[in-house]
Formats: sequence, structure tokens, C-alpha cells
Amino acid sequence: MSVSIIVTTYNRPAALTKVLNGLAHQTCAVDEVIVADDGSDQETARAIKKIGTAVPYPLVHVWHEDQGFRAAKIRNDAVRQSSGEYIVLLDGDCIPNRHFVKDHIRLARRGSFFQGKRVLVEKAAAGAFEWQHANSPQTLMKYMLSGSLGNPHHLLRCSWYPLLTSPGLSGTRSCNMGLFKSDLFAVNGFNEDFVGWGREDSELVARLYRYGLRRNVHPFMAICFHLWHAENSREELARNDELLRKALLSNDYYAPRGLAKRS
Repeated sequence: MSVSIIVTTYNRPAALTKVLNGLAHQTCAVDEVIVADDGSDQETARAIKKIGTAVPYPLVHVWHEDQGFRAAKIRNDAVRQSSGEYIVLLDGDCIPNRHFVKDHIRLARRGSFFQGKRVLVEKAAAGAFEWQHANSPQTLMKYMLSGSLGNPHHLLRCSWYPLLTSPGLSGTRSCNMGLFKSDLFAVNGFNEDFVGWGREDSELVARLYRYGLRRNVHPFMAICFHLWHAENSREELARNDELLRKALLSNDYYAPRGLAKRS
């Protein structure tokens, strides 16, 4: 099964470089990585060009003009350019563990999508935290004992632990999510009516449920390390909450403005 990793970013080239290096050191070969760039400046473009010559996978940079937070649209743009059968969504400040891609492939199931978990790297440690640290038990133990990691229960990788089904929207995070591209096209991808931070991932999940998919989770596989960052502006959150509310009340699963336009 071919896999496209879509990494969303905005003006954090140092963090993005750590993520792309993490994807370059996987226990399973990466078919392609597409950076979904929500309007970053040229520093990010230069970082992608530089690392593109060193990583062992095809690296594609998809960019649109900065018109505010438009993660839904840039992810759709990246999906359109992807070639993989399976899509893994990852944020550009979430460093993957070395088993991340292998775990996503192992946990993929038809008729469902997969919600991954994250370990939080707190502010004091985020600047120094590198992809190597995400794969060093000794270093991770030091970070945990110093109080620098949130959700440390995800640190232990237990491949024997069963895959679980989790209903509802709680815990929805597109910073670590896997789904078949055919399912994403069936619901018309992310709803591009979402502008500004918040709820575009929850609204997608609501429509995936409506389409008939289950949400699978695993607390000890496909883990990423989310680097601390300042909160995004919440000024559009009330509007986005209303869009989510309408989606939850609707019987429709197809986004009116998404990967394709409704005919």
C-alpha cells in the first residue's frame, strides 16, 4: 500500500526540518512527503529545498498565498497532488517516532480512519528537542523526569495492544491522522469554508462518521512528539463552531467546498 505523508506548516522552518528528518529515519520506507504550506515566507521554501537533497523520499512543496489560517484549503491542495492510496496527516511541528509510518500502515483498516496520539514537548524543551530524541528511550526518560513531556503514557510502544474503536469527536486532531484517499474524496475532503484556527478537523470527522466510517485509535503506536508553540488566534472560533454545529445536524457528508465542487 502506497502512503503519502502530508505535513502542514506555516513559518516554522526549524520545526519542519526536524519533522522531515524524522520521516527520513523511519523503519519503513516513505513513499512521498508533501509539505502543505499555508503561506510561509521564503525561509521555509529555502529549508525545504535544502533538506530535499538529503532525504531518501520524494519531497513536494505545495504553497498558497498567506491569507490567514487556511489549513483546510492547503491540505486539500496537497491531497490533490498526492499519489498514495493512503493519506497520513501530520503537522509540521510533530516529530514522528521511527516506527510512525510502519505503525500507520499496520493500523490502517478499510471502513475506518485512524486517529494517532501525541506526546507534548513542553516549552522549556521544545527548542532543543530533535528527531533523535524521539527515538532515544534514555533521553526521553530524562525529559519525562524533568517534567518536560505531557502525555508520557504514550511513550511505551506496545504493538501487542489491541486496536480500539473510539466514537465521538473528543480527541480529534488532524496533526496525526490516517485515512484512505478514496474515503477522503468520498466526503470531498476538508471543508474550505473553515478559515481561521479550529474545528476543521472535527467537522471532517463528523462527515466521515456520516459517511459510515469508524474511528480507530491506539494509545501505544503511531506516536508523534508535538513541539510547544504559542496558541493560534481564536478570533474565528465562534464562526467555526457554528459550521461544526451545522455539520453535526446535517444528514450530508459531502463538503460543499472541498476537493471538488458539487455539481
